[in-house]
Amino acid sequence: MQISTSSNIGLLLLRIGFGGMMLTHGIPKLLQMFSGDFAFGDPIGIGTTATLVIAVICEVFFPLLVIIGFRVRIAAIPIIVTMAVAAFIVHAADPLGTKEMAILYMFGFTAISLLGSGKYAVDKR
Repeated sequence: MQISTSSNIGLLLLRIGFGGMMLTHGIPKLLQMFSGDFAFGDPIGIGTTATLVIAVICEVFFPLLVIIGFRVRIAAIPIIVTMAVAAFIVHAADPLGTKEMAILYMFGFTAISLLGSGKYAVDKR
């Protein structure tokens, strides 16, 4: 199936927009880790250090893969799961306004996972 140029540009913008914005949450966690501060929440009971490392991988490494368009459908899945944990476990008791950002990211990366990378991606080269 042939996808139009405007749809491919839309997929590129979706990947860059959501991936880039996710980095604004992941990079501070990465810098926190590099500074030796491993204090972090432990919402699923695997330990604070492990949770921080997983959060950094899911909020830095996988969004970079999404941005460049490498294995996008698979790379988006850990981000979706991370945002679901943030929205429905970490912020379960909070009002919708507090968990709204995590839900928006979850839906955005779900769309990316379902739609794929489009023509303008490393996978297409």
